Parts: sequence; C-alpha cells; structure tokens
Amino acid sequence: MSRPGRRQSDARQNASRPQRGPEDLMAVIARGVRDVQVAVDRRRVTQSVRTKFQAIALLVREEHARVQAQQTNRQAPRSEALKRLDGIATTLAKTAVRDPGLLALLADDAAVSDEVRSLTRDMQRRAGVELTPEVTAPPEPAEVSLVAERQVVPQSVISRQLSNPFLAPDFSAAARPSAPRIRRLAGWELLTPLLNSFERASSGATACMALPAPGVRQLRGGRELMPHQAQVVAAAAEGHRTFLLADEPGLGKTAQALLAADAANAYPLLVVVPSVVKTNWVREVGLWTPHRKATMVQGNGDTVDGFADVVVVNYEVLDRHVGWFGEFGFRGMVVDEAHFIKNRTSQRSRHVLDLSKRIRLRTVRPLLMALTGTPLINDIDDFRAIWQFLGWIDEAEPRTELMNSLEDVGLTPAEPGFYPSARQCVIDLGIVRRRKIDVAADIPARRIADLPVELDDKVGRSIRAAERDLAQRLVARYETALANRDAEPTEGIDHELVSRVASWELKDADSAKTGENVFTMMRHIGQAKAGLAADYAAQLARSAGKVVFFAKHVDVMDTAQEAFEKQGIRYSSIRGDQTPTVRQRNIDAFVKEPDVAIAVCSLTAAGVGINLQVASNIVLAELSWTDAEQTQAIDRSHRIGQTEPVTAWRIIAAQTIDSRIAELIDSKAGLAARALDGSDVEISSSTDVQHATLVALLTDALTASL
Repeated sequence: MSRPGRRQSDARQNASRPQRGPEDLMAVIARGVRDVQVAVDRRRVTQSVRTKFQAIALLVREEHARVQAQQTNRQAPRSEALKRLDGIATTLAKTAVRDPGLLALLADDAAVSDEVRSLTRDMQRRAGVELTPEVTAPPEPAEVSLVAERQVVPQSVISRQLSNPFLAPDFSAAARPSAPRIRRLAGWELLTPLLNSFERASSGATACMALPAPGVRQLRGGRELMPHQAQVVAAAAEGHRTFLLADEPGLGKTAQALLAADAANAYPLLVVVPSVVKTNWVREVGLWTPHRKATMVQGNGDTVDGFADVVVVNYEVLDRHVGWFGEFGFRGMVVDEAHFIKNRTSQRSRHVLDLSKRIRLRTVRPLLMALTGTPLINDIDDFRAIWQFLGWIDEAEPRTELMNSLEDVGLTPAEPGFYPSARQCVIDLGIVRRRKIDVAADIPARRIADLPVELDDKVGRSIRAAERDLAQRLVARYETALANRDAEPTEGIDHELVSRVASWELKDADSAKTGENVFTMMRHIGQAKAGLAADYAAQLARSAGKVVFFAKHVDVMDTAQEAFEKQGIRYSSIRGDQTPTVRQRNIDAFVKEPDVAIAVCSLTAAGVGINLQVASNIVLAELSWTDAEQTQAIDRSHRIGQTEPVTAWRIIAAQTIDSRIAELIDSKAGLAARALDGSDVEISSSTDVQHATLVALLTDALTASL
C-alpha cells in the first residue's frame, strides 16, 4: 500500500504535466495495429490480441465509410485520409494471413463479442469521437445465417480480397422493395391458389412471358443464336432479371443463361450445377463468352481462380464454400437442373436459397436464373423452391412485386377469374417455356419405340415367380388389414385400402436390407435384359451408326461393355464415379472419333447436361421411375445440332412387371405438359410410379381372385 505522502507527490507531478487532449483516431488505430503486429511476430496471439484486432477492423471500416461519404470542397485531405486508411487495411490484411484465427475475424459475418464492442468504444473515446450505435450493432441475421457452415476459403479468394482489402460492402444502393399495397388480399393464403392456378390451366394456356424481338444473333467467333435464344438475351438486355428458363431439353439453355449474364453484366456470376456437367459449363463459357474467364470449384477449392468472372460449383461441394460465396459479391446466380432443389428441407436446397437471399440483399437487381427442362418431377409443389430462389415468394407468402401484381388484378381466390390472372402474374415475373415443336422446327421429330424381349426361360421363370410371390404377399397384407378393421366389409375391392397396403410395402422395401421387393425385382430384370439390350445396340451400331446405351445400374453397364468387347466394338463409358476430366475425355471420344460406336451411359450421371447429338439411336436398357428422367436421357441426342430423326428403343421384358411400369411412366408424362404447356392430359398430384406399380399389381391379383 502506498503512503499518503507518495500519493500527494504523484498528484503534484500529474498536475504539473500538460493535460493531453483527444488523440487522432488514425494514431489510435495505428498504435493498435503495431501492437497486433508485435504479438504476431512473437507468436503470442492471445484472446486479447484478437479482440484488439477485430476492434481495429471495425473502426477502419467505419472510418472509411464516414470519410468516403463526406461532402466537402477540400478533396486533398479527404483523399489523404482514404489513402492512410487503405494503407492500414493492407497492413491488417497481411498480418491476418499469418494467423488463421485473425483471418476469420475479417469476415463480414464474424461474430462481434461484448469485449470487442467495449474496446471499440474505448478507442473512440480516446480519439474524441462521438459514439454511434451503428459501429457496435451486431450483423443482420441474414448475414450470419451460414457462419457455422463456413469451412474453407480458397487461397486465391483470399488474394482477391487482399487486392481490395477490408472495405466494408456498400449496400446503400441495393434495391429495397417498397412496401406491398396490402388491401384486398390482406389475410388471404395465396401460395396454394398460385400453385393451383397452374394445375387449373386451360387447354392452350402456355407458360411463357412476353419476350422482345430477337436482338443480335451473330456472335464473335462466328457462333449464331437461334431466334428463341436471342429473345431471352434481349429480355435481359432490356432489364429483366429473374427467369425460370423451362425450355424443353435440347434448346440451348446454357448459352441463353451465359449470354443473358453478359447482357446484364451480372459478374461475378455463380453457377450451381450437377457434377456431371461442371466441366461442360466451363467449356460453354469459353464458347459463348470467350472474353469472360470461368473457374471450377473442385473439393476444397485449391485450384479456384479468385479473379474469374464465372464460378462454377456442383451441388455436392456447395456446403464447403457457402461462407465465402456469401461474401464474394456475386451479381448473378444460375442454378442448372433447378429441379434438384425441389426438396426445400434438403441441405443443398437450403444453401441455394440462402445464397440467393444474400445476393438479393447485397446487389442492385441481381440476375437470378433457374434452368430446367423438367421443372415438375412429382407434383405442382415442386415450383415452390424455384420461385423462392428467384425471390418471387417467401416461405409463406408472395414477395412485394408479385403481391402488388396480384393486388392489381382486383380479384380474390374466392372468385373464379382469379386463377388465370394469378397464373399470368407469376409467368410475367419470368417463366420462359418453349417447346421444340414451337421454336425449333428444324430439329427432327423423336419417337419412343418399345422393343419387347423374351427373357431366358430359367431367368424369366425366376422373375415371374418372384413377381407372383410379391403379389401374394400384398394380397395377404390386404386380407389381414381387411379382417382386422371394425368397419363394415366393402363390396368388391377397397381401393383406399389397396393404396394403403401399397404404401406399407413401399416403406418396408425402402428400409429392407434383404428380401425380394419391387426395387430388387427391377434390378433383376435389368440384369436379365442387359445382354439382350447390348446385342441390339451392337446391331444398331453396325447398321445405323453411333448409338447411346443408357442403364441405371453399374452391373448392367459392365455386362454391356463385356458384350461390346467380345464383338470388337469400340465404346466410351460415361459414369458417375469418373472425374470430370475422364468423363469429358470419354464424351469427346464418342463425339469426335468415328470408330467409337457406342456410348455406355449411366442414366443418372449422363442423363443431363451433355451433348450426344452425333447419335440418332438410343437404347434404354433399363426403365427409369419417372418420365422426366427418361426424357432427359433422350434429349442428350434430340437437341440443337441433330440432323436426323431420333429414336429411343426401350427394351421391355415381356410378360413381367416391366411392361406395366412402362405404361405407368407414359401415363404420368402429362404433369409438366398440363402445368406449363396447357395440355388437356390428365395429371395426378404425384408421379410416384413405385406406388402405382404396387397398386396395379395388388389390384390385378385381387381381381383375378374374385
């Protein structure tokens, strides 16, 4: 404890010193930067050092924004202040690179602790700065939603950030929607009526916004757009910024998206795609916009070019990169095969929707494009996630632009005229749907030809026996359920109970590890057809030229390839487990080498995004579960550039459940036609062919027993 005399002496000395006024804020910041540098040099980066580092970062951003916004006739002092701040920011950024813990604190969405806020206020007080609440305000929820999921930041992206370090994003110019004019529709639930308006579409009611006349069609390098492609580019050039580009497969959606982005100057542009088409998108950038540079995100992004105009990433690795994607400053986003996000609860859908939201918050009228030739896979509800990505709706209601359009209609969902008008309001926001028959008359027609094959006696008998066993199991479940319920017996077949029994069986089949079910039966049928399908493909290759062979399962592909090797037929293999480089090399071999006669393709891995129009004959060795998947496969050949009629040969195992499934697939094909093309084809709420197959199998068995 010090003595009273000592305290009096200290007080006299302090009184004799000149009283120091507030320090210059730059001096306070500079001294803090030096303290942090010393700690990093000595490798003593404690929590207090990190707190000081982040407080300085906040002050630099605040001061830079304040100085930049100053209205003054004295430009020299303002420029000098900005230059000093940029120098401090550069020093901070270089220091942060040496310590990962510091680097993470530079993110716009880094959490700001109470200690950081307190130190920031103390540093401002020392500099005599009037405190403002904005400096210490926490980040907006939309900006921090993905903090926990941030995993990697490629070094090249850090280099790009360092080239213009530390400047706070300026969101002041970002478009803020005006308040909706809530009047007539206040309190109405609108999303369900909007979706229903597409199901209720009358015959001939197509789904395509009004498009301008085609603009420039001749491009640099001699490439030429078709008129329907040039219309979308012209719409983007005129200021339209959201598109659900739902052209039928094969009409060149990739080119339209890239050139629309160029017309809108929507760079940097983020493109989210299935992995099998990632390489192709980078190639297409070089073909259609050669003055723009594309980079592909692989794994952790070690090879990413942070200075590229177009960043292409596949759905599978999106979760590793959402952190820096959200801060990169994208001015446009394209989602290819947008039906991949139809399940809004899936991780990839949540990432896509969150990135879209962040881009809309940060950018003045960004370009958002959802590309899919098959926007409806199961039912009309598949539209929800796509509309949400485009910013037309939120989780529960239309957003401002759509809401105001609906208000202008002057009707409520209780009035019949609401539905066609509401549908048109959605279409006008940017739905573009063209069919080949409408816009590409020079593309030859396609047809699907079923080729029934008889299975080997032993194999055929085995499959038919398994089918009978499955039918008997279904009948037993039906009869047990019928006997155990309290209700009065139903005259004839109880179709509601049939549907429930089919659902029980399907659920058991999904979780079963062993035993025969509808899925294992279809796989056995595919294996049994493999040799026959390969023989037919070889016959076609000899007589008609190149052939594309599609199968669902690897063992079916293996059997076909063995058959082709025995017959001396060269082939290319396109599978899901290949690297993008290998896959593209095999595609190029089939397309460019005359003696490569057959492309053996995985129905899931090669059914989207690749161009195989050098072949006009397709062999579908196994049936898919949806018409959309089948259509996607056929349209690898039936697309722009095709010069001959395209025939898809479906190999059907006669006298088996295979035939019934083919019929069900065809019967479910009207969903997209009804919703988008105004067709009169009846549709159901779901294309659950597995369930319908079991219903048909049980119904047939019960009918036979009556």
